[in-house]
Amino acid sequence: MFEVNDMTKHLMLVASSIDNYTKYLNKNMDEYSNILGIVYRLYQDKINKVSPQGLALIIIMLKDKDEKDYEKYINIYKDNADNIIKNSKTIDEQLEKMKQLESSDVLKLDYYDYELPERLIAQTPLKDRSSSKMLVLNKNNGEVEHRHFKDIVEFLNEGDTIVLNDTKVIPARLIGEKTDTKAVIEVLLLKNLESDKWETLCKPAKRVKLGTIVSFGEGLLKAKCIEIKDEGLRVFELIYDGILYEILDKLGTMPLPPYIHEKLEDQNRYQTVYAKNIGSAAAPTAGLHFTKELLEELKNKKVNIAYVTLHVGLGTFRPVNTENILEHHMHSEYYEISKETADIINKTKKNNKRLVVVGTTSVRVLETVATKYGELKEDFGNTDIFIYPGYKFKVVDNLITNFHLPKSTLVMLVSALAGRDNILNAYKNAIKNDYRFFSFGDSMFIINK
Repeated sequence: MFEVNDMTKHLMLVASSIDNYTKYLNKNMDEYSNILGIVYRLYQDKINKVSPQGLALIIIMLKDKDEKDYEKYINIYKDNADNIIKNSKTIDEQLEKMKQLESSDVLKLDYYDYELPERLIAQTPLKDRSSSKMLVLNKNNGEVEHRHFKDIVEFLNEGDTIVLNDTKVIPARLIGEKTDTKAVIEVLLLKNLESDKWETLCKPAKRVKLGTIVSFGEGLLKAKCIEIKDEGLRVFELIYDGILYEILDKLGTMPLPPYIHEKLEDQNRYQTVYAKNIGSAAAPTAGLHFTKELLEELKNKKVNIAYVTLHVGLGTFRPVNTENILEHHMHSEYYEISKETADIINKTKKNNKRLVVVGTTSVRVLETVATKYGELKEDFGNTDIFIYPGYKFKVVDNLITNFHLPKSTLVMLVSALAGRDNILNAYKNAIKNDYRFFSFGDSMFIINK
C-alpha cells in the first residue's frame, strides 16, 4: 500500500495529466457537482471502470470542500492502490503524449488556417437542397471523390443508421431601441436560461447597462438587462403579453452568419425540413441538404433515421481568438438524446452496420453522452465538449458536414476525425473545383471505408 507521501506524489502525477481540465473546472465550478456525479456513478458500478485520473479528480475536487467525502475517497485510493499502480504506465504514456502535443503545432490556432477566395462563400441556398455538391473523403487514406448530395442514398443500406439534429432555429435577431435614449440596439437571443430569461449578444454591447430596457415593435416586446456577463454577453428578462414565439415570428429575423450579405427570401431555407424542437440561434447546416423525398428514399431502403437535439449557440459558432486553442472558452449548449435513439445507435454499432452522423452538433451530443456514461443512453443537459486532434472518438466514424470557417472549432473537430492534413487537402481540392463554402455551401462526407 501507498505511504502518504507516495500517494500524494501519485495524485500529483495523475492530476497533471488532466491539468487543462482542472483549469477549466476552476473557471466553471457550476460543473463541479455534475462531473463528480458522473465519476461517482461509475464507482458505484465498478471500481475498475474508473481511470486513476477520475479518482484523482474526485479527490482534488473534494479537497477543502467536503472533509468526510475527501477522507472516504482517499481510503478508496489506498484500498485500490495495487490496481492504480498497474495503470501508472498508461498515465506516463498519456503524460508523454500530452508533452508531445504541447510541443507540436496541433494546439496552435494557425494550424487550422487556410485561404479561401471570397467568391466561394455561398450567399444564397440552392433552389434544390439535395443538388449541392458532395466531396466524399476517405478518412483512412485521404482519397476524395466528387459526387452530389442526393447520391448519399447509394452509401447507405438496410440496417445502417443516419443521425440528425432536429433543433429548430428561432427568428432570434431583433432590432430595437433603448426606451430612454432611443439608441438602436441589435439583440441576438442565444439561450433560454429559465422562464423569460435569455442569454444574448448585443450590438453595441457597451450601451447596454444593468437596468437598460430595449423595446421592440413599438413595445410589443421589451427586454430588461438583468446581468452583464463576459465576452459581451447580456442576460435579459423578456416582457410581453401572449406567446413569445408568435411575437418573435412577427418581430424577429433569422440570425444569418455575418459573412452572408444577401437577403434570405425564404426564411425556411435556413431551417432543416425535419426541424422540430425550438431553441437554436443558428441552423445545423449539414442537415440543410436533406429533402423530404431524400429521407423517404432512405426509409424505403430500410435505413434507420434517428434524431438528437442540440440547440446551436455560441459553443458552435463563436470564433477562436486565442493562439493556444486550449485557452479558448467553449460555451455550453443544451442537448437531448432519447432512449429510442440511443437504442437504435447501439444496435447499429453492435451489428457492425454503418452509422452516419449528420453535422458537428450531432457529433457533440453523441460524444458527450458516450464520454459521460461509457455508452449511449437517454440523457439531456448542457455540453461544452471541445474536440480537436488527439481526441479519441467513442461513437462517431462517418460524418456528413459542410465546409467550415478557417481557424474554427469545427475545422478542429473534423481534423480530429479525419486528420488535419486530409481535411485541408480536401478543402484545397474543393476550392480547385469551385465548391461553395459555409452555411449555404456544399457538403462533405467523411467516410470510414
